[in-house]
Amino acid sequence: MQFKILIADDEKNIREGLAASLEMDGYLVETAAGGDAAFKRFQKGDIDMVITDLRMPGLSGEELLKRVDSETPGIPVIVLTGHGTVENAVAAMRNGAYDFLTKPVDLDHLSLLVKRALQSRELFLRHRRLEEELEHRKQFRTMVGTSAPMRHVFDTINRAAPSKASIIITGESGVGKELVADAIHDLSPRKNKPLIKVHCAALAASILESELFGHEKGAFTGAVARTRGRFELAHEGTLFLDEIGEVDQNIQIKLLRVLQEKKFERVGGEETIEVDVRIVAATNKDLKAEIKKGNFRDDLYYRLSVVNIHVPPLRERKDDLPLLITAFLREFAEENGKTLEGIDDKARAALYAYDWPGNVRELRNCMESAVVMTRSAVITAEDLPPTVRAQNDSSWIRIPLGSTLEEAERIVIRDTLSAHKGNKSKAAEVLAVGRKTLHRKLAEWGEEGEEKNEK
Repeated sequence: MQFKILIADDEKNIREGLAASLEMDGYLVETAAGGDAAFKRFQKGDIDMVITDLRMPGLSGEELLKRVDSETPGIPVIVLTGHGTVENAVAAMRNGAYDFLTKPVDLDHLSLLVKRALQSRELFLRHRRLEEELEHRKQFRTMVGTSAPMRHVFDTINRAAPSKASIIITGESGVGKELVADAIHDLSPRKNKPLIKVHCAALAASILESELFGHEKGAFTGAVARTRGRFELAHEGTLFLDEIGEVDQNIQIKLLRVLQEKKFERVGGEETIEVDVRIVAATNKDLKAEIKKGNFRDDLYYRLSVVNIHVPPLRERKDDLPLLITAFLREFAEENGKTLEGIDDKARAALYAYDWPGNVRELRNCMESAVVMTRSAVITAEDLPPTVRAQNDSSWIRIPLGSTLEEAERIVIRDTLSAHKGNKSKAAEVLAVGRKTLHRKLAEWGEEGEEKNEK
């Protein structure tokens, strides 16, 4: 990368001479005639290093150093000083300066100092980018996908998570709605506060009300002590309400009040409790259809669905199958102490042909079963569950609606290869493309794989 250096000195000849020398070393250089002008330029961004005179009219070099360090910690600052102010320069180093030079400046020594300082800066930036990438991956946990539908999901999560808006996650059972809720919380300002989860369909209405809002001692038979509900436990954090479409109408009214007023009473209590909770809900139902049937309140729906994230079924993002299969194989091979080399072509074709009505959850269970059942280092069709194994029909290629041309091309090439057991010559012949073209495409996608016997 090309670094940009800011030089601040009230002596024109010095700053222009330093700038010319550093430009010859290949750096981008900007200059300022004083500390005030230098700090204004620094605040605009994209400065990697500051070289400043210690004594200047207005904002001094020492004060500029403090402001730069406060604004962007880690930016290297080299201080220039006259012979009579060396002690001040040493004091500046204690305040965070990278080094100091006395005037007249030895340009060779300056060049060496700048090079070392910017190498340290580059290592710092690389380390920070790596930490951010690892944190980002951690926040998305086991969510895997590069298909267009999943890229849209990831983008929506990234944009919505930092806000305070209520979010509703829709999609079929098994698509990973809970993982989306996890990612929203992890990417939000509330990530260090509680994430409380409630499966609304698993509890009767009377029990669910107590679970959500808590109850006072004696509120009902068995209420032997005051109990805080999930809303109180989630204060300043996130409350995930799974299967919100199953909630009783009476509880819907109380939920609406909490969303509107941020307050409620425990079951059997009179004390009004105020909470700061971000609501994330999920459902596999069509809530607009439920509203028409009279089963769900429209005002609650609009309060919940400030942002709507739809997680597509696996059959609509089959381009993600290779990544998901690889991730699950690695997970279960490690869990079961097995060394696996991969999946044979027949098993792969069966996995691609199956429509996965149970979505990612079903695929995960399928791969766990295959890892447990296999007797070899390669998963075969016989290791797959019967319902999946029965789908080994290579006469059809399924391309989800909404796929880009590149995604469609990848599916066609991948499935044609599987149908011909990895024989690239045969696949190229069927696809009416050159063998070199096929190899180039596979290399671009990182799917070159091993050579098959193509004689």
